[in-house]
Amino acid sequence: MPSKKALIRRPGPRLAEGLVTHIQRERADVELAAGQWAAYAEALRTHGWETVEVDPADDCPDAVFVEDTVVMYRNVALIARSGAASRRDETAGVEEVVARLGCSVNRVREPGTLDGGDVLKIGNTLYVGRGGRTNAAGVRQLRAAFEPLGARVVAVPVGTVLHLKSAVTALPDGTVIGHMPLRDTPSLFGRFLHVPEASGSAVVLLGGDKLLMAAGAPKTAALFTDLGYTPVVVDISEFEKLEGCVTCLSVRLRELYA
Repeated sequence: MPSKKALIRRPGPRLAEGLVTHIQRERADVELAAGQWAAYAEALRTHGWETVEVDPADDCPDAVFVEDTVVMYRNVALIARSGAASRRDETAGVEEVVARLGCSVNRVREPGTLDGGDVLKIGNTLYVGRGGRTNAAGVRQLRAAFEPLGARVVAVPVGTVLHLKSAVTALPDGTVIGHMPLRDTPSLFGRFLHVPEASGSAVVLLGGDKLLMAAGAPKTAALFTDLGYTPVVVDISEFEKLEGCVTCLSVRLRELYA
């Protein structure tokens, strides 16, 4: 049976110190971010997702971006090892939670590095961004973990954005969406839909026709509505200042065994 659990982790007091690599730094408002995070979590619950809160990691400014700590395929969790050394302490709490939920747990080992935000799953295909946070050894370990389970792993060069999913995600029918200036290698994706705003490149599939997306992309929301989807809009402006998007703030566990 499909599962609808979402791992989340509340933002800590040092959020504004989070890493910024590809955009100009703007100071994040920690209090406002806390309210936005709560609204994001409530949007998940409203649309049928059970949120599972990972213990806070207040000494890790980027810990709210919980997606980067683990990659899920079926009932197997691959605990990440970030290319940003300052983020590696974020994984312990996540590993504890996925183990408690009954997942089989593997880990990326040195010299491999991998961020979950670099992995885009479309059916049984895992596109993995090879860039600043994920290296070739990390890609090889992703293949070793998931290809025996039936996954197909496709490496994608990433250079103009932080993570692969900073540039592209996918609609329920498998169409890849993205903002053209952010794309590194257009030919690697089959069906592709250009969206008019960079922040519209990221969607979380809530189920059915519902797409969780950022409030900062109204033209993209209108496009999705015209295509027959129902946008569920959340304001994540403070997280966008730290190169975050709607996918970064949760890990969706869709295939847990009963």
